[in-house]
Amino acid sequence: MAEHKAFEDRERLVVVRTFLNRIDAELAQGALEASGIDAMVAADDAEGNQPQLWMGGVRLLVREEDAEDAGKVLGPAS
Repeated sequence: MAEHKAFEDRERLVVVRTFLNRIDAELAQGALEASGIDAMVAADDAEGNQPQLWMGGVRLLVREEDAEDAGKVLGPAS
């Protein structure tokens, strides 16, 4: 398992993609992390216990300086 640096408070995070469900977001997170880009999934769903709260989508976030590379890894949005 790769060692990950924790996101620091002073780092600006940006949304690189929004997904309809947590599973797709976590698959994309895995692709980014396999490419050496730290990523975080964010959803207002009570830690997965209330999936009906995903109405705003499940967000995939990366550091601002990694956003361009993350877009290349993920490819065009479908």
